[in-house]
Amino acid sequence: MKRIGIFTSGGDSPGMNACIRAAVRTTLAFDMEPFGIMHGYEGMINDQIMPLDAGSVSNIIQYGGTVLKTARSKDFRTPEGREKAAQNLKKHKIDGLVCIGGNGSYTGAMLFEQEHGIPSIGCPGTIDNDLAGTDFTIGFDTAVNTAMEAIDRIRDTAESHDRVFFIEVMGRDSGYIGMYAGLSGGAEGILIPEKGKQFEAVLARHDQRLRKKQFSIFVVSEGDEEGNAFELARRFSLKYPECDARVTVLGHIQRGGKPTAADRILASRLGAHAVKALVEGKRNAAVGVINDEIVFTPFEQAIQGKKTMNENLWVLNEMICR
Repeated sequence: MKRIGIFTSGGDSPGMNACIRAAVRTTLAFDMEPFGIMHGYEGMINDQIMPLDAGSVSNIIQYGGTVLKTARSKDFRTPEGREKAAQNLKKHKIDGLVCIGGNGSYTGAMLFEQEHGIPSIGCPGTIDNDLAGTDFTIGFDTAVNTAMEAIDRIRDTAESHDRVFFIEVMGRDSGYIGMYAGLSGGAEGILIPEKGKQFEAVLARHDQRLRKKQFSIFVVSEGDEEGNAFELARRFSLKYPECDARVTVLGHIQRGGKPTAADRILASRLGAHAVKALVEGKRNAAVGVINDEIVFTPFEQAIQGKKTMNENLWVLNEMICR
């Protein structure tokens, strides 16, 4: 193996640049040539492939987003698109790929290896922390801290005006951001997809408190099965018309910003070990960290595996969020 291509795909997450930086410099440490692929699989198809050196990734570790850009490619979902991408990689004599992204990115890499024999190692880059095979994904810690800071700020105005706020965080299929941000932000209620039909239970638990004290914070994951924050606020207002209920949707603010130290270190470890794995002949797998140890999970298992919420966190939530 002489040349390694590095790309980011799908949604961006803070820490991707740290992962790119580690992958490039580890490739150089093994006396190989790193290549950057712009705009993910779309750039692979359009031949947006360029050589990188150590200077190419200087002064990027502290930035959110991705210097290699990212995109979702419809063309790569077709055999013709993957064939064109493979020809471009062969033209640049790229022997292996470091794929930084989520489930969709892993699926593309797996198909690519099956059809064209180009090995890939995936690095879990998503703020949702919903990928199997790793305790935490790149960007999750930063997203939680961003949401927590927003909750702290909103709590100030909620208390000043005696208002109830429903704060919606990202997590269409995963409540990790909601759970961690809610616990760390001192929320009075947390509603996540993994624990459906909890709205009435949350209200019952807080009924007496709400009648005595008119401000509260409820954190809602966007994928909660009982509806988004606006719907839950509407239902809340029907039951408590005397309360002034407001909604704040944090949205894409959670994806941006400077990555935390935890995300920079995690991303650096994963990027370096992805390159090392390719050198050692591993392929078609995702690198992750479980119990602070580097592990590798076959793409198929990482894609299909269901990451469950730590039940102890939910028990903790029920005891202290009141």
